[in-house]
Amino acid sequence: MTKPKVIVTRRWPREVEARLAGMFDVTLNESDRPFSPQQLREALLEADAVLPTVTDKLGADILEAGLRAKILGNFGVGFNHIDIPAARSAGLVVTNTPAVLTDATADLAMTLLLMCARRAGEGERELRSGAWSGWRPTHLCGTQVTGKTIGIIGMGRIGQAMARRCHFGFGMEVVFFDSYPVANPGAPARQLATVEDVLAAADFVSLHCPGGGENHNLINRQRLACMKPTAILVNTARGDVVDEEALVEALDKGVIAGAGLDVFKGEPVVPSTLTGRQDVVLLPHLGSATSETRIAMGMRVIDNLSAFFEGRSPPDMVS
Repeated sequence: MTKPKVIVTRRWPREVEARLAGMFDVTLNESDRPFSPQQLREALLEADAVLPTVTDKLGADILEAGLRAKILGNFGVGFNHIDIPAARSAGLVVTNTPAVLTDATADLAMTLLLMCARRAGEGERELRSGAWSGWRPTHLCGTQVTGKTIGIIGMGRIGQAMARRCHFGFGMEVVFFDSYPVANPGAPARQLATVEDVLAAADFVSLHCPGGGENHNLINRQRLACMKPTAILVNTARGDVVDEEALVEALDKGVIAGAGLDVFKGEPVVPSTLTGRQDVVLLPHLGSATSETRIAMGMRVIDNLSAFFEGRSPPDMVS
């Protein structure tokens, strides 16, 4: 029986690539360079399945009818880089990889929160540059984390994992907003009626909502103004959830105290208005970047492909 032809748009962990090679007629991206729109279109015309990542923008211009491909096995939980209605119209099933990256992403959100609160990025840059003159009582004093209030926007799996870390690890009070009632958030927490209510109550705000759609620029100038002047914003969700220009303006004017960002609107390009600041911590989209998690994500894609080509419903089908 002929194996389905599969094209992978980026390098994946070697364990996953080896399993793909054993199960499918697979073409790997040896150079690990992002596909151009033309290459993405060609892949969809040549393969039975294309396995994209967040770096692949799959809009309606690429997802036109007449494709050979029947499934997009997305490497990641977020899929706002894929035009889902266009994919559906083109006869494409779309799957993602939920659950397996929950802890890694929550760990990184906590890392950003702590780095911002304790000014760790500033301290490391000072030390590495040779500018540290020694300990003194007023040097790089940050803010306490233990016992403060964390506000979580989006109480899904990752939001709940963040709540557990904050409450049980640091004795923090947890308040959150979600579009749906959350009966059991996994830690003592209060669901508030609006995003604005959470922003006003919190010392730290952590974003865990999907990107795109109504969440585009969810954190805008008006909502930043709801935050405490001592508050810190953390984003490990999607770059387009935060209006970056409004964030820079809020930092310039002291509307909020700082931010920790793992995702950006135009990544890998990050504006100099952010990179030149001392009051932000910036990471290169490392939310799920543990070996264990990235392998699990790849294996989850394979599970979805296997189900699809065996005539079963993929367990993580989003369209």
